[in-house]
Amino acid sequence: MEINKTIKFHIESLRKIPNPYRRSESDNAEEMYIAVCDVRDLPSDIPMKTNPREQKLTKTVPKKIKESLLTNNEKFYLLNRGLLLSVDSLTFNNYNNELTLSFIDDEVHGDIDGGHTYKIITENSDAIERGRQFVKIEILIGVEGIFQDLAAARNTSTQVEDKSIAELEKKFDIIKAVLYAPQSDLVSKVYFKENEQGDVDVSDLIAILSMFNLKQYPSREDAAVISYSGKKKCVDNYIAEYNQNGNTLENPFVKMSRVMMDILDLYDTIEENIGVYYKQKNSSGKFGLVSGVGVKNDRNTEYFKTRFFQREKQYTVPNGFIYPILGAFRALLKVESDGYYNWKQPPKTILSKIGADLVATTIDRSRSLGNNPQSVGKDGGNWRQLYLMVLLATIDG
Repeated sequence: MEINKTIKFHIESLRKIPNPYRRSESDNAEEMYIAVCDVRDLPSDIPMKTNPREQKLTKTVPKKIKESLLTNNEKFYLLNRGLLLSVDSLTFNNYNNELTLSFIDDEVHGDIDGGHTYKIITENSDAIERGRQFVKIEILIGVEGIFQDLAAARNTSTQVEDKSIAELEKKFDIIKAVLYAPQSDLVSKVYFKENEQGDVDVSDLIAILSMFNLKQYPSREDAAVISYSGKKKCVDNYIAEYNQNGNTLENPFVKMSRVMMDILDLYDTIEENIGVYYKQKNSSGKFGLVSGVGVKNDRNTEYFKTRFFQREKQYTVPNGFIYPILGAFRALLKVESDGYYNWKQPPKTILSKIGADLVATTIDRSRSLGNNPQSVGKDGGNWRQLYLMVLLATIDG
């Protein structure tokens, strides 16, 4: 949602951190700034929709932050990691040390990390003498295209806590029963709680499975955008569903247990072959030049395996491309007489038939949105269009 918000406030200092990948001043590369601000000058209206955590101040860590702030030890800006902000633009007046930040879209501009610190400061700054405590602010510009990855990388604590509790209460056993299936070692690749070994976060797995929840998304007018933009919300929904219906057929995740492995296989098949599908429609084009796509070379081969089954792939591809394509195959699900989900037609058969069209539509949509995979992942219209393409393919077939 557009907010077109401008915030001005006094700071003590500002430093620009050069982008090591920027080749020239004309490059549209990300920018990083570090500011230091007196806590008395920190504005109270920084947009917070971008912060995935709920700021609960009664737990141990927030209490320690408050203690550090209020002890007036003059070391707060060193002991606390501060705030992380995503903004559209920044200007700085050297004469009066006034910093101006512009926030255009509250989905990607605002506080990303440090929400507890921010709330504690705004609630307690009046009790602190000016000049006694300062806070560090990291400001990023041009990160809209990687916002989801950035938010996930910088925010883990609350989400990990929710997962850990759910794991202790055995609420992931529905998923584990499938991953423990014969000839599958996937359960060893997924980590379900803090500090476990594994390559795949159960939150990512739940976000992917949530796209196929016919209870939540019963019609072609529904779009599972939350799987891309709100992984934490998907975990919350999963836990709420378990709390209400347990491990019974009233739970849609139990209903999809027979197709779960197919969904993960389909994800990897899309990830593995998306470059091939692209070339089918763009014989002279180079998929590696598409914005957001990473290319395999001799130095990075270890990172070019598909997410679940570790198949060789040639490209890294933004979730903003893969998720809407994968989610479109919800059109193939039906509910059998025994209550379980099953496929109307084999999904990989339909993928081989229209995969090139699905990829072309997605890449074209990205280009129309400023070459921004982030925007494609959040574009409900694109999700619905791809769903309709899969649905029509079943009719034509």
